[in-house]
Amino acid sequence: MPRPVTLPSRSSKLLTQVRLAIRARHMSPRTERQYVHWVKRFVLFHGTRHPLALGEAEVTAFLTDLADRLKVSASTQTQALSALLFLYRRVLRRQLPWLKDVVRARRAQRVPVVLTQDEVRALLNALGGVHRLAALLLYGGGLRLLEVIRLRVHDLDFDRGELIIRAGKGNKDRLTVLPQSLRDQLRAHLVRVREQWQEDLAAGVCIRLPEAISRKYPAAERQWGWWWVFPAQRVRESKDGRRWRHYLHPSAIQRAVREAVQRAGIVKRASCHTLRHSFATHLLEDGYDIRTVQELLGHRDVATTMIYTHVLNRGGRGVRSPVDGL
Repeated sequence: MPRPVTLPSRSSKLLTQVRLAIRARHMSPRTERQYVHWVKRFVLFHGTRHPLALGEAEVTAFLTDLADRLKVSASTQTQALSALLFLYRRVLRRQLPWLKDVVRARRAQRVPVVLTQDEVRALLNALGGVHRLAALLLYGGGLRLLEVIRLRVHDLDFDRGELIIRAGKGNKDRLTVLPQSLRDQLRAHLVRVREQWQEDLAAGVCIRLPEAISRKYPAAERQWGWWWVFPAQRVRESKDGRRWRHYLHPSAIQRAVREAVQRAGIVKRASCHTLRHSFATHLLEDGYDIRTVQELLGHRDVATTMIYTHVLNRGGRGVRSPVDGL
């Protein structure tokens, strides 16, 4: 049986309380790092005074300084606000009134960077090996970078032609397309990964699992189905002496794509996420329903998916310039 989580007393360190409150709600490690970061900055901004001695005026001053002096983006300021609201509501058990006087950073409306199919082809041709296969999945299934590198072997359904994205953004699962043209490449890649898995088994190297899964199925950390599709090259060792194989670090693919963009001569500010934007736009250009694209991308609201209609050269915006008639 899992051991009960005991929250620390008020004498415990504040950041320890924040971390435990986040983990008790099964929030992501990235969210934990960002929230702890903003709580630290908030405390330092007010001379290391404890947040219980602060209130709405101090929160307002901190958030206003981010927008007015530091010129942060609207999303950055919103993230800081979310962290502070979590601190007061979930950790300190104190409700803050609505922050009316906060100077909010202006949210800019950006059109996503989208590559043409020729540019995508040139980018992919400039990549090789594992990086090229990962980029093909980014474009072929509309995946986010973390969703690609966190794929496990049992998430690939070759018979149905589906990719299962587990615990994606918002902790939601979804299904997306597994391109027909990639199946042979993926199978060949998994043959090599399976050889590495067998070597790891012999060396006592395991794989990280969600905590609840590892308690319920202790043997799963050594099973083939749970292995990473894109495992890291190096093995990590934890404090208890156990050795673990993590997934490929996202910076490896980001760096490879950035260098491939330069080699391909693409002048657009393309990145890994640009391939996801291109996936959605090209589906809409091919006539697929926007609701279908929304489900494949995992957007909660169709209004988020509507941004890709802004870059389509058809409909009301597909006008013919008068200079073309000269």
